[in-house]
Amino acid sequence: MLNPIKNILKASAVLMLAVLLGACAVGPDYRRPSIAVGTNFKETKGWIQASPSDTALRADWWRSYNDPVLNRLMDDLLAANQNIAQAQAQYRQAQALVQSARAGFFPTLNAGLSTTRSGGSHSNSSLSGSDSSGSTQSSLTGSVSWEPDIWGKIRRTVESGEAGVEASAADLAATRLSMQSTLAQSYFQLRALDAEKRLYDQTLGAYERSLRTTQNRYQAGVAAQADVAAAQTQLENARTQALDLNWQRAQFEHALAVLTGQAPAHFAVAPSQNVGTVPDIPPGLPSQLLERRPDVAGAERRTAQANAQIGVAQAAWFPDLTLSGNAGLTGSQWAAWLSAPMSFWSLGPALALTIFDGGARESKVAQARATYDAQVAAYRLTVLTALQEVENYLVQLHVLGQEQVTQGRALAAARESLRLTENQYKAGLIDYLSVSQV
Repeated sequence: MLNPIKNILKASAVLMLAVLLGACAVGPDYRRPSIAVGTNFKETKGWIQASPSDTALRADWWRSYNDPVLNRLMDDLLAANQNIAQAQAQYRQAQALVQSARAGFFPTLNAGLSTTRSGGSHSNSSLSGSDSSGSTQSSLTGSVSWEPDIWGKIRRTVESGEAGVEASAADLAATRLSMQSTLAQSYFQLRALDAEKRLYDQTLGAYERSLRTTQNRYQAGVAAQADVAAAQTQLENARTQALDLNWQRAQFEHALAVLTGQAPAHFAVAPSQNVGTVPDIPPGLPSQLLERRPDVAGAERRTAQANAQIGVAQAAWFPDLTLSGNAGLTGSQWAAWLSAPMSFWSLGPALALTIFDGGARESKVAQARATYDAQVAAYRLTVLTALQEVENYLVQLHVLGQEQVTQGRALAAARESLRLTENQYKAGLIDYLSVSQV
C-alpha cells in the first residue's frame, strides 16, 4: 500500500518541479514598437514604403557599374578595412556573451585534490627528551551546483543576448555598407576629377592656341595689346585651376588607401578615361532599399534587447533556488580509497531571498524601463530619419533630372554663342576680349 503512495508523491514532486522550471519568465514579452510612416512616399509616385528586409541586401551591388578597378578596390576593402574588422570583432564578442548566458542553464561541476601533512610533539620521560610524530591526510572532493531558472532570469538574459547578437550583425552590415558606399563615392569623385583634368587639358590647349593667334594678330597690327593680355590672363587662370585638381585628386586617392587598409605612400590609382556606367533605377528600388537598411533592423533589435533586460531586473525580486551536492574520499593512504567507495557526501537545496536592499532592485527595474523607452525613441527616430533621407534623395533625383534637361539646353545655346562670337572675331568685327567673356 505504501509503494503506490510513494510513487504518487514522487510523480507529484517531479511534476511540480517541471511546472516550476517551465514557468513563464517574468517581465514583458517583446512587441515591436508601432510607428506611423504613411502608405507612400511624398516626393514621387509609384514607390511605396515597405517593411524591413535587411537580409536581402545584395552583397555585390557595386558590380552593376561594370568597373574592374572598383571591383578590385571593394575586394581589398572587405579584406583589410579596419572599421569592418572592428565591427566583426564586436559581433564575435556579442556571440560570446550569448554563450556565456546560456551556460547558466547547466550545472556547475568542481573537483579538488589536496594533501595535508600535520604533526605535533609530546614529552618522553623515559628518554628525558621529546618526540614528534606526523600524519598525512589526502582527500579527493567533487561538488555540483545548479540554479534552476524558475523565474526566467537566465532565459531573459539569453533573449537579450540573442537580440544583441542580431543588433551587432546589423551593425556589421551597416558598417560594411557604409564603407562600401564611401569607397564608391570617393572612387567616382576621383574619376570625375580625371575627366575634369582631361577637360582642362583640352581647354589649356585651346587657350594656348588662342594666345598664339592673338599674339600673331597683335604683331600684324590687327589686334590690340589688351587682347593679348586678356588671352594671357585667361590661360594662366585655367592653369591655376588645373593645378588645384591635382591636390583634390590626391586627397581622394589617400582616402581610398585608408579604406582599403593600406598606407597612402604605397597606394595609387592610375588615371582612366572610364567614368563608370550609371545603372538604371527601376521604379521599385527606393522602396526595396528602405527595406534593406541594416541601421533600422539594428535599432529594432536593440529595442528587443532592452525589453528583455526589464525581465532580468524584475527577476531579482524573487528568491534564488540552488541545488548543490558534495562528495569526496579521504584517508591517510592512497590504497585505502580503493576499499572505501565514498567517505563523505552531502546533498541539499538552498533558497535565498533579499529582504531589504535600500531600493536597489526597484531602481534597477526603473533603469531598465527607462533604457527601453529610450531605445524605443531611438528606433522610431531611426525609422523617421530613414524616411527623411529617402524623401530627400527622391526630390534630389527629380530636381537633378530637371536640371539635366535645362543644363543641356544651356550648353547647346552656349556652344552656338561661342561659334557665332568666334566667327565675328575671325572676321575682325570684334576684339578677343569679347570672345573671352563668352
